Amino acid sequence: MALRHDIRRGALCMLAAHALFTSMGAIVKSLAETVPVIELMFFRSAFALPVVLLICARSGGATLRTKRFGGHALRACTGIAAQTLGFYALGVLPLAEQVALGYTQPLFVTILAIPFLGEKVGLHRWSAVVLGFCGVLLIAAGQGVGFGAVSPELVKGTVAGVAQGMFSALTTLLVRQLSATESSTTITLWQSLLMGAYAALLLPFVWVTPGWTELGLLVLVGLVGGSAQWLLTEAWASAQVSAVAPYSYSALLWSIGLGWMVFGDLPGVAMLGGSALIVVAGLYILHRELVRKGKR
Repeated sequence: MALRHDIRRGALCMLAAHALFTSMGAIVKSLAETVPVIELMFFRSAFALPVVLLICARSGGATLRTKRFGGHALRACTGIAAQTLGFYALGVLPLAEQVALGYTQPLFVTILAIPFLGEKVGLHRWSAVVLGFCGVLLIAAGQGVGFGAVSPELVKGTVAGVAQGMFSALTTLLVRQLSATESSTTITLWQSLLMGAYAALLLPFVWVTPGWTELGLLVLVGLVGGSAQWLLTEAWASAQVSAVAPYSYSALLWSIGLGWMVFGDLPGVAMLGGSALIVVAGLYILHRELVRKGKR
């Protein structure tokens, strides 16, 4: 399957995906105190399947037939790790902080491109990586992490938020590789099946029976998350990463708005400053990528 190069389509898919992902994050956060992470993950995968199957039917169908099962399995593993860490962080941190820490993804993409793609990273991109991690430290300082007495859960949540960025970076690299030969629906279908199987195996050990309101929200997590994941996969498959990745930063605006309206969380100066450093670093890395490719 030839890669598409439709920047407008990719940008729209990216904007829509992150609006839905942020909405899903707000729902997950509202359930985090009463529903275990594994149970949240199970409903996220199980009720994403109908969305994926409907999209498959409308697009002419998809198949599980693949010669790259290892790639799908590895992509599912990184997705499981990222989702577990992200859901845990959502239960501990304010919504905007969790989203901001997730923006470390392009920083980790730069670092991981060295061993995975054999790229040489120059002074400009290394400087951007350092700047981005300074932003992480600023956000952590705003939460009090490392500065006197602080909740252990807050420390764990901050670490989990950064680790989510690392595993999301691995996922991004793997999806882009798979998109060269696999359709977006096939990638998403394999992801839902493998991640759902993992959560289903562990579910009996953590199950907490939800009330009717909680059950409705859990179903919504899956439906919204499935739609968002498909849109994200479509975005990566529609255009080059450097062209559509900047639109992912729209999630920060959504998270600030939803965090304020739903949870009453207003971002502090440290959070806004740290987020700005991370966003600037990510955008500069993309700029350097374009410059580097233009010289080839």
